[in-house]
Amino acid sequence: METRELRYFVAVAEELHFGRAAERLAMAQPPLSRAIQQLERRLGLLLFHRTARGITLTDAGSVLLLEARTVLDAVEAAERRTRRAADRPGVVLAAKAGASSELLSKLLDAYAAEPGAVAVDVMLCGPGETEGLLRTGRADVALLHRPYDTTAGFDTEDLYSEGQVVVLPAGHALANRPQLSMAEVSALTDPPLPRWPRRDGSYSDGVGPQVRDHTQLTQLITLGRACAVMPESLGAQLRVDHAVVPVPDAPAVTTVIAWQPLTRTKAVADLVRTATRL
Repeated sequence: METRELRYFVAVAEELHFGRAAERLAMAQPPLSRAIQQLERRLGLLLFHRTARGITLTDAGSVLLLEARTVLDAVEAAERRTRRAADRPGVVLAAKAGASSELLSKLLDAYAAEPGAVAVDVMLCGPGETEGLLRTGRADVALLHRPYDTTAGFDTEDLYSEGQVVVLPAGHALANRPQLSMAEVSALTDPPLPRWPRRDGSYSDGVGPQVRDHTQLTQLITLGRACAVMPESLGAQLRVDHAVVPVPDAPAVTTVIAWQPLTRTKAVADLVRTATRL
């Protein structure tokens, strides 16, 4: 299969309309239809159900849509990494703003002391953005956090795991409890848990305020408008106007260093080795 054919297929699969897909691709509809038919003949199966009311994906088409997106992302990422290597040798490291701050500082210092170390550009981003930067090639390596981030498709090394705490406004009625359960935290309405953005642009369910970054969240907690469950290390960075209570039954958060499987540069290997040593 050619990447051109996969781009054609993804456009039709997402639009579920040959005319709209042709407009999106800036091409005429007949050659687009012929290209999809040729792809189906080569595979020996149907990718779309065609009826008088329109088209829908077959089971095989649904699988190819997932695979094609992955392939096209990988091609785009390879192009970005190649151009970046030609422009300026170095490594781009993506990390969530406010998370793993101590590790990140130690990692940068330790790697800089390694023989042959190259420049490291750090991209600090909001929740859910780190994984996308790595997947599309805008970053060479990233610090991710399971179970919040998806590591499928990446090579990874686990760095450390930690428990979670709930952060409440200082003076909250539950602030002096020795611990809380996830059921108790989930049931809180005064203040409620925040709603985080999803990959499709929508927000998670709930009644809490919409939150996009750590700074916004901590201010809402201070104002008594939200509470939040977060890793112990993040809770330790908060100010005196916050109360931190352990949540023993919350899932442990594992910080991992991740990179694309096809990445074979010495700089990325050295950075990963330094992180695992720390």
